[in-house]
Amino acid sequence: MEQFSGVKVFSTTLARDREAMGEGITRWIAAHPELEVVGHEVRQSSDAEFHCLSITVFYRDRVGG
Repeated sequence: MEQFSGVKVFSTTLARDREAMGEGITRWIAAHPELEVVGHEVRQSSDAEFHCLSITVFYRDRVGG
């Protein structure tokens, strides 16, 4: 992964929110054109009742942006 200056974590346990998570991440990226995404990690954890999905986006300031 390239060098990064910040992270943004998206996380949910609700099925309807997991289904919409990609659109939320896309909106966040579009709202921050000054940032360049340099990597991401996807994690899922569960127990007997809940499933948690977390997506961590690594970013840095755009050069000249």
